[in-house]
This record gives sequence, C-alpha cells and structure tokens, in this order.
Amino acid sequence: MMTARRWAVVGGGLVGAATALRLQAAGFETTLIDRGDSRRGASFGNIGHIAAEQCEPMPSPATLKGAVGRLFAFGGPLDFRARDASLWGPWALRFLAASRPAAVAHGAEVLAHLLDDPVGAWMRLAALAQAPESLIRATGHSVVWSTPDAARRGLAGWSAARTGGARFRVMEAEELAAYDAVLRQRPAGGIRFTGTGQVSEPQAVRDALLAAFAAKGGQTVHADAAAIRHVANAAEVALSDGTVIDADRVVVAAGAWSERLMRPLGARAALIGERGYSVQSAQHDWPDDLPLTVFEDRALAVARFDGGLRASSHVEFGAPSARPDPRKWRSIEAHLRDLGVAFSAQPDRWCGPRPTLPDYLPAIGRLNAHPQVHYAFGHQHLGLTTAARTAEIIEQMALGRPAPAWTEALKIERFG
Repeated sequence: MMTARRWAVVGGGLVGAATALRLQAAGFETTLIDRGDSRRGASFGNIGHIAAEQCEPMPSPATLKGAVGRLFAFGGPLDFRARDASLWGPWALRFLAASRPAAVAHGAEVLAHLLDDPVGAWMRLAALAQAPESLIRATGHSVVWSTPDAARRGLAGWSAARTGGARFRVMEAEELAAYDAVLRQRPAGGIRFTGTGQVSEPQAVRDALLAAFAAKGGQTVHADAAAIRHVANAAEVALSDGTVIDADRVVVAAGAWSERLMRPLGARAALIGERGYSVQSAQHDWPDDLPLTVFEDRALAVARFDGGLRASSHVEFGAPSARPDPRKWRSIEAHLRDLGVAFSAQPDRWCGPRPTLPDYLPAIGRLNAHPQVHYAFGHQHLGLTTAARTAEIIEQMALGRPAPAWTEALKIERFG
C-alpha cells in the first residue's frame, strides 16, 4: 500500500480534515478537495460535544416506542420533511430492521469499540497538529431536568444505559445551584459526566487541522467533486468545473453528500440527511466553569465556545440541501427564553445535515469492487466525536496495516 503515494480526500469537514492531516503526516502526498462553504455541513454548527457516552444504538425498540411523542408536531425535536418521503421512507424501513434485538446488540458492540476513548484520540490528533492545548477540553458535561418526575425518569434511563468509558454521578445541590446565575429556575436534578469532552469551537478545530495539513505540505483544492472513477490501479476525481485530480487512492468523506459519489461505484450507501439546528449569541452570561449542558426534557444542548454561547436541537430527516425550517430556530429560541438564558434577539442561525445510515453506524473502509476507493462517512451525531479515531483507522489502512477486526462491521457492503 505504501506504493500508493498520492491520496485524495473528498470532503473538508472534520472527518475529511482529520483524515487528510493523518495521511499527509504519515508521508503520503495528499490533496484535500473541499467545496469551500464551511457552514454547509454538520462540522460547522454542531454543539462541540465529544460524546463518549453515546453507546446506546439509536435504532431500538425504545426509540420506536417513544418516537410519536417526540414528533415536532407535538412539541418534540423529531421531524420528517413530507416532500422528502421518497428519501426517508426506504431509509426508515432499514431503520426498523436495525431495531431488532440482535441488531441492537451488534450495534452496541461496535459503538463500544468506536467510542473507546475519543477524547484521547482527539488529544493525539491535536498534538499532531501542534494545536493549542485549549482546543480540546476533557471537562465532561452535565445532563439536567426541569422537574422531579423528569429527573427520576431520566436518571433511571441513564442508569440502565451503556455509557462506555464515560461515567456519571448524581449532581450535588451546590452544583445545581450554580445554574441560578444563568437560569430562571434551578434544575430539579441532574447528572455530571466524566470521560467526555468539548472543543473550543468546532470551526476553530477544523481550522487548526487544515492549517497543520497545509504546514506539512498538503494541498487543498476548493471545488465540488462530481464523480470518482477508477483508472487501472489508480483513481481520479472529476470536479464540477471539468478539472480532474489524479490519485492512487481516494477517500470519500463528503458527509451527507457522499452517496452521490458512491452510487456510481456500485455502493448502496442508504444515506439520509439528518438535519440539526443551532443558534449562537456573542452576548451571554454563561460562565466559563459551567459545562456543556443537556436540558434533556427539552431536547436542548447549550455550550459556551470562545466565540459565544450556542444552543442546538432537532432531528429533521430530509434532503441535505433543503431550505431550513425557521420554526426550528424559533423553537430553540423559545426554550432559551423559557429557561431565562441571556441570548441575543438576533442570533447567528445555522442548519446542517448529519450524515446518517439506517443502523446509525458509520461507513469506514475500502470498497471491495474498487479497492482504490476508501470511505469515511455516515457518522450521524458522532462526527466530531469520532473524527480523530476514524482518521487513525484510515491511516492504518493506508499504511497497509491490518484494521481492527471490529471495523469489518463498518464496511458499506453491509447494505448489499
């Protein structure tokens, strides 16, 4: 594999940037093909959480049981764009299949491997990038509830859940009292996690990775990849302007837009755009020592970044490039007002698609039919969390070293 010197990585989000940096640092001549619109993908507007605790597979009987009550029409975070039913309909059938008990157990086993110390993987990547230590913060996070009943049910749910290497404890009264400074009403209960983390700001992390990539000699081309073609023992990436990038190997890491590149190669990606919404305010009074907080009964997460306070919510299934639904932003802002969080009346609003496969496991591997093509996409809510670990896996494959046996479960061929 080391004879494959030239690599092209399609997609400049966190997964693509991390992968390109790892490959370039390993001695490969790497070209990153980045469309150039940093706000387009989930890497820009997410909540910045390194979610080591998210080891419960999303497809499950419990998820199906609670889905109706979580619909946006009833005040919840879950929504399906009616005009995109042709996209999420077939995807939903595969989701149902992935909710069977045996499939859930399999998914949990794979997630446990993938989420083995993601904070550590990020620390290693930050060291490779020679980034400031403050970029990755192993500060843990909190989950709180508004009422005693919600707290009782929430604690029971987390006590029964798989959380991998992350651990939690019930918050003390003085820890809950710390929210008096920023909330109208103190949370009725909460839990404090260790083993999880937060980044200083997702875009700042991406910028640091790209800067290190360039400093190590990596080349970035700002263009839209139109197609990937195998050529003898090599490959080429055709750009929308007619330019062709020659490479020995290609990594598809284009997030929610990966399927259109994989389909002509015979890969059935079964990918959907699971869109999230966030708002950010430069004006706020959230203190430095108050961690990223999930208001679980509101399906709302709030985190302080270097550039301001961000709040995020919603799971909206549909086309990745569809127009945003302003009602989702208004819903987040209404929750913030109800909580009493100081926030701008005109925040920076963002919407972007999480690339999600029906079993909520990413696709990481090398195409059987076209071994010149590798791929790393479909990380759903765990893109930032697992980007550093994903890059390490692709690097090992590029170096010709055996991939861990559990990564066989991430091959895209599992969808037929």
